[in-house]
Amino acid sequence: MNRDLSVDPLPLNEWDASLSSIIDDMGGTPINVHRLMAHHPALLKAWWSFRNYGVDGGDLGRRKGELVILRTAVHMRAWYEWGAHVARAMARGLTRDEIERVKRGPADPAWPADEAMLLEAVDALIADRGLSESLKARLNEHYTVRQIMDIMAIHGMYVILGTMVNTWPIDLDASVREVLPSDVTQEAFEAEFPR
Repeated sequence: MNRDLSVDPLPLNEWDASLSSIIDDMGGTPINVHRLMAHHPALLKAWWSFRNYGVDGGDLGRRKGELVILRTAVHMRAWYEWGAHVARAMARGLTRDEIERVKRGPADPAWPADEAMLLEAVDALIADRGLSESLKARLNEHYTVRQIMDIMAIHGMYVILGTMVNTWPIDLDASVREVLPSDVTQEAFEAEFPR
């Protein structure tokens, strides 16, 4: 049994052969969180379809999916996920102001009603471990049952990733650091959201 509790992202030359399709999906350069998960090949393989579904936002679409991911990253105090998804959210059309407003949550008056409720749903899933009847009724004015399930699923997926990267901290990928605005840093995020 391996008693070493430190786990670093696994070099590609040590990946199990069963993960070759994931390496291909990532253009030969999997990101650090996937390299971390590669220590458990069966888990990473089982995860992959869910990952691809969630990262595209499912029935919520990419914009709203990113809002769920970013709000979950704030709750999890997960710098790696925040940094990675600030870059992804910007690439998907969210403005810097919108991304910063995610930190302030659903009470910020600039959110349209449907997106404020989306953030409120993430907050409720974290704090209350479910959605109240009144919140479900309000969500149903803007979202289908499938979309509400996707809020739950995408949030859950990033809770899992948040626990992993908070347990085994990993560096933000160089390809992400290159595109982040200079003021989006680990130090600034962790000062605002200490663990």
